[in-house]
Amino acid sequence: MTEQMRLDFFAIQMSILYSECERNMNLTRRMILALPMFATGPLRAQENYPTRPITLVIPSVAGGILDTIGRIVGRSLEPLGQAVVYQNVPGAGSILGTDVVAKAAADGYTLAVVATSHAINPSVYAKMPYDTARDLAPITHTVNLTNLLVVNPAVQANNLQELIALAKRKPGSLTFGSAGIGQSNHLSGEMLRAAAGIDIVHVPYKGSAAAMNDALAGHISMMFVDLLSAMPHVKAGKLRVMAATGFQRSASAPDIPTLHESGLTGFNGNSWLGLVGRAGTPKSVIDKLSATVTHGLRDSAMRQRLLAQGVEPVGGSAEEFANFLEIETKRYAAAVLAAGIKRE
Repeated sequence: MTEQMRLDFFAIQMSILYSECERNMNLTRRMILALPMFATGPLRAQENYPTRPITLVIPSVAGGILDTIGRIVGRSLEPLGQAVVYQNVPGAGSILGTDVVAKAAADGYTLAVVATSHAINPSVYAKMPYDTARDLAPITHTVNLTNLLVVNPAVQANNLQELIALAKRKPGSLTFGSAGIGQSNHLSGEMLRAAAGIDIVHVPYKGSAAAMNDALAGHISMMFVDLLSAMPHVKAGKLRVMAATGFQRSASAPDIPTLHESGLTGFNGNSWLGLVGRAGTPKSVIDKLSATVTHGLRDSAMRQRLLAQGVEPVGGSAEEFANFLEIETKRYAAAVLAAGIKRE
């Protein structure tokens, strides 16, 4: 090979190498320019949320108080501009319905209404399909539900102090019904037993409706039940109210004194509802949901509609609801322990 041929070969190789480098540089440049598009894609999705219907899981049967209140609260999502699809998934103390959200995508399109049982279940069930703290994201505390301690009219007591005095005179003779072992009205009865220092016998049922029927029939002495369910029977003279739960009187029944003010200082047997999503849902989506629902709950028409159902709207940030859940979970864990309930 002559010197000229070697030079020509070298020139060709350099030209090929240069062309390859230029092609790679152009490819890299295009990739770099495209990065903002890929990076802002999820951000745009969050900013435009929601772009399709939102599923709201209600972990109870249709027509129950959880379903009724959950659907009213669900209307506060309507200003987001998308349809709200309600899905009733009852069973296992709301665990089955909540599990739907725990297994859903973390995108804010599958939410659940949770109740007091959400804070109780970790202390009652040894094995759950999800971890309430790890797998679910608190959104907002939606409402508080006032419960009433009611007795059958045959019970010789007109107020809480008379009831306590009767129970102390006749230990073990009075009974209280509940929706089942570990349910919120069972734990309220256990807290009453401990706070008042009385011996009353627990009678568990499969649901509050069955317990209510036996309270009306006089087969049990008393029970804790939500205000909405109790008041028609109270007004008809078929049940007598001893006191309301909560630290303050209910705006729905301001004439009924609380257990707290009637001598059991610090007693709180209120129930509540809240809204949760899948853990890992972008904070911007959680905050948007929280702000939208809170705004809706504080609308005067919405407030009056909820008060008519015996519940009080709350609202607030996701952080506030997370703190509330932590306190409630610890409070009910102590109640379960004191009641001697063994984890299933």
